[in-house]
Amino acid sequence: MISCLIIDDEPFARQEVADLLDKHDDINILGQCANAIEALQQINLLKPDLIFVDIQMPRINGMELIAMLNPEQTSRAVFITAFDEYAIKAFDNNAFDYLLKPIDETRFNRTLDKVRNNMTPQPMANILPSQLPHLPCYSGSKLKVVATADVEFIVSDVGGIHVYSAKGVSHTQLTLKALEEKTMLFRCHKQYLLSLNAISEIDITDTGAEVTTHLGAKVPVSRRYLKDLKQLLGFV
Repeated sequence: MISCLIIDDEPFARQEVADLLDKHDDINILGQCANAIEALQQINLLKPDLIFVDIQMPRINGMELIAMLNPEQTSRAVFITAFDEYAIKAFDNNAFDYLLKPIDETRFNRTLDKVRNNMTPQPMANILPSQLPHLPCYSGSKLKVVATADVEFIVSDVGGIHVYSAKGVSHTQLTLKALEEKTMLFRCHKQYLLSLNAISEIDITDTGAEVTTHLGAKVPVSRRYLKDLKQLLGFV
């Protein structure tokens, strides 16, 4: 049995895929998601074998969603797209699984057979964004999209990953490692990532330094990262 998740901001599009999948006894639909933040939570929780993901979703698109996933836990993905012929050629040349809207059932079944024969997730580095312009966050029961450019710093503790920005504090399921790799935030401490644009002043201490951000927050800088920080800011 292949478990799958359907991700599309259009309810009728999600139902179309679900109706097509219902005709296949070896497919188990775990759920449907209307946006990338919901999808990220469900993928981490349910760990589906296969995801059907629309590329053209608002705020965080399908490509950005895939880029947020841990490469070691990424599901096999089938992209759903209304892209033009040029973009489709890019998928064809890299042998990625995609379905063109409106979905043709014969093509859908052929794609599904291809996936059945090989459930190994495909390497996608050459088509995914190298930097994330937005971060999927939550605050209480509310889902939020935080622009990476608005982030002052991010800290990890026993309570999770906390994102501090001009809009307040929110939380994300992305790891510090993923955030460090997919954003311009600087690793200044084993528990902290810092935006260089957020630095107001730096106080040198015995253990390294303490940064004061424009919003007045205090962020520690470990001694091992202090030299690199000074170089980035032009002090060395």
